[in-house]
Parts: sequence; structure tokens; C-alpha cells
Amino acid sequence: MPTYRFDTTMKLTAILDLVAADMAGVNTHIRENMRSEVGLIEQMGEYIIAGGGKRLRPVVAILAAKAAGYTEDRHQVAASIIEIIHTATLLHDDVVDASDLRRGQETANSIWGNESAVLVGDFLFSRAFEMAIAMNDVRVMQILASTINRITEGEVMQLLYCNEPDTTEQQYMTVIECKTAKLFEAAAEIGAVLAQKDSQMEASLAAYGTHLGTAFQVADDLLDYRADSETLGKNVGDDLAEGKPTLPIIYAMQHGSATQVALLRQVIENGDREKLAQVVEIIEDTKALDYAQTVMLRESEKAMATLVAVPDSEYKAALLGLIEFSVARLY
Repeated sequence: MPTYRFDTTMKLTAILDLVAADMAGVNTHIRENMRSEVGLIEQMGEYIIAGGGKRLRPVVAILAAKAAGYTEDRHQVAASIIEIIHTATLLHDDVVDASDLRRGQETANSIWGNESAVLVGDFLFSRAFEMAIAMNDVRVMQILASTINRITEGEVMQLLYCNEPDTTEQQYMTVIECKTAKLFEAAAEIGAVLAQKDSQMEASLAAYGTHLGTAFQVADDLLDYRADSETLGKNVGDDLAEGKPTLPIIYAMQHGSATQVALLRQVIENGDREKLAQVVEIIEDTKALDYAQTVMLRESEKAMATLVAVPDSEYKAALLGLIEFSVARLY
């Protein structure tokens, strides 16, 4: 498979160094807003925060605001809201998917139970709205409300498509646009809103987030068939075990032999991780990973193109660097 390089040399470490001071503020806001009289909420919240993660969504919010020329500090609050919403969706996702491993550690629901995970997720959603209201910016509140609505729609759609071997590529793309790309879009768009830039700047940064998030999710779905559990931080083949027809599977279903398609159909309908090796063989035989990578790169190039309207700066360079990281990452 060919190796691709984008027109940027800014590595993830340099990007994180650039936003380190702002991210320290974000982490402070997150911890302050995790406080509750209910000990379990704080305990579970601290466990999730301490679990790490790259915090790409709040990083996007910070970089977008800075790239748009914002010079105050409310972007830290907005970025922390984005991360709290993301954390809430992870809690709910792990319950729906019956996951027991995330970021290389046990999921919250596997430790405290599904009921607690769902309720703490609900707490985080409500706290995020309290924080948004306190910002006293109607546009920010509108974006966040619409985002949560679309994320929920995407999760429901994905649930409907589970164990459905006839899921189309368009249906798959709609799901990831809602459940993953929408929060990246909100993060980038809010940066322009805070900077009070014109509608063109808002649209450009929002589109950047959409395409970046889409590329990121396709890369994630590729990793489910290319990485190992230690590298991935979750169980390899989870999508298969949950009966999720992601892009590599959808393409293989469309281009495999009758025997291959029959096996894939059976695996999707039953969610069978035991046949992972056979599925990977079919995916490789049909060049499904090559196709998925092509889609990922197409979305990455679209993300790059949206930044033409953004003035050159180290923050714009960092936004470009995030594109490269998202498609070249191994974790």
C-alpha cells in the first residue's frame, strides 16, 4: 500500500506544545465542572479524564479560535464543553456496544455497571449545557444543541444498521458524519464564532471539522482490521463482533465472490469475532482497505482545501498537521 505525505511537517507533539497553556485551562474547566455532591460522579469522571486520550476535539476548538484571530480566553471554556460532550457520548457508546476496553483500560461501564455509566453520561450532557448557557452566546448554544441532536441521530442510525449486511456506503457515511464528524465540525465552527468572523470563515472552519472528523473515523475503522489490541487501545475486531458494517466490510460485500459475500453476510448478521482472520483475508483480497484509504485521503484533501480562506499562521499550520496525524496515526 502506498505511503502518503501531506504538505505539512508539523508533528502532533509540536501541535500539543503549541496549545499546552490553553489545554491546561481546558483541563481545569473540565475538573471544576465534574464536581458533584454525588461521589460516584466525581470518581467516574476522574477515571475517564485520567484515562488520557489525545483530546483532539478541544485541540481543534483552540486552534480554530486562534487561527481565526481570537485573543481572549472563552475558547478554553468552549473546548472543555466539547470534551465533556465527547466523554458523555463515550460513556453511552460503551454501554450500547457492550465494550469492556477503551484507551487500553477497562471501560467505566465494565467497572461500575451500565446503569451508572448511562446516568453519569446524562449528568455530563446536562453540565455541558449549563456551561454553554453561562457563556451567554446564543450562536454557541445553537451549535452545541444541534450537534448533540445529530450525534444522537447518528448513534440511533448506527444501531439500526447493526447486523444489517445490506448497509450502503452512503448510509455508512451519513452515520459517521453524524456521530463523529459533527463534533469536530462544532469545535472548529465555534472558534470562528468566538472570533466574530464573517460567515465565510465560519463555514470554512466548520467544513474543515466535518472533513477532518470523517477522515478520522474512516481511519479508525481501517485500524479495526490493521492494528493489534495493544496499539489500538481497544479489542481488535470490535466492529465485527458488534455486527457493524463499516466501510471495508461494505466494499468487500460489493466486490467479493459469492462465497466470500455469503461468509461476510453471516458474520455481520451474527457478529462473529471468531471469523476475524477469514474476514481480514477477504478484505485484503477485495482491496477493501485500499478503497477505504482512498476515501480517507479524499476527505483529508477536502479538509486541507477548506483552510484556503484562513490566514496563514502557526495555528493554521497546526490544523493542517492534525489532518496528517488523523490519517497516518497508528493509534
